[in-house]
Amino acid sequence: MKYQSRFNRLLNKVVIMAAMAGAVAPAYAHFQMIIPSDEIISSGESRQLDLKLLFTHPFEGMGLNMKQPKRFGVWVAGKEIDLLGSLHKSSYQDRAGDTLSAYQASYKIRKPGDHLFFVEPEPYWEAAEERFIIHYTKTVVNAFGMEEGWDHELGLKAEIIPLTRPYGLWTNNMFRGVVKHNGKPVPFARVEVEYYNEKGEVTAPDDPFITQIVKADANGVFAYAMPKSGWWGMAALVEGDESMSYDGKDYPVELGAVLWIKTHDIEK
Repeated sequence: MKYQSRFNRLLNKVVIMAAMAGAVAPAYAHFQMIIPSDEIISSGESRQLDLKLLFTHPFEGMGLNMKQPKRFGVWVAGKEIDLLGSLHKSSYQDRAGDTLSAYQASYKIRKPGDHLFFVEPEPYWEAAEERFIIHYTKTVVNAFGMEEGWDHELGLKAEIIPLTRPYGLWTNNMFRGVVKHNGKPVPFARVEVEYYNEKGEVTAPDDPFITQIVKADANGVFAYAMPKSGWWGMAALVEGDESMSYDGKDYPVELGAVLWIKTHDIEK
């Protein structure tokens, strides 16, 4: 009986430790992506812009299947243009070797000024977190040197409004933005930041290095300095106002205000 009691205590300890390990296992951040082939179009360069849309864990390179978006467009020179019809379904292989669905589009730059490309994806059911995810995502492309419009508010349900011009950025520049939900600043919003580790060349020494976490201040303003050249995604997460149903049960909706920006090293 004594040995049985000791065995039971040991077994309970193992079960508790396993449960604790599962509870603290890292849940890598989801990011909707819009990545253009160039973020600055200068005179003399090709006006043809290619854009790829992915739903993924950008640092780890683990992808998720993306459905046909609800909205996809561009705002330029005070007008919003619907580009949903220009999307074409594509596929790619992630770092795990899985083939996943994505979308791509081409757009010809016709006007000078800042082009705000944006997407509203279909809600994504995340079974592991028991919630739906909708990431309202945008990126800014400048054309022909006219720097007007980059801080324009599109009126998305969740949106990051840049306070720093989101292009022409050197590595280690400090980027600042304000998080908004339904047009109002979100005090102390949680912002997840990840590097698009496209070729898997960067290795994180530990899990907390994968997703950087910053919090906005009381006015919804946050700041982050990008330590490496390349594309960086910033996702401000807020709770949606309404729930959504899955298998007859209501679940919460996570809204993400996502902005993609690119940095460059200073050449010697």
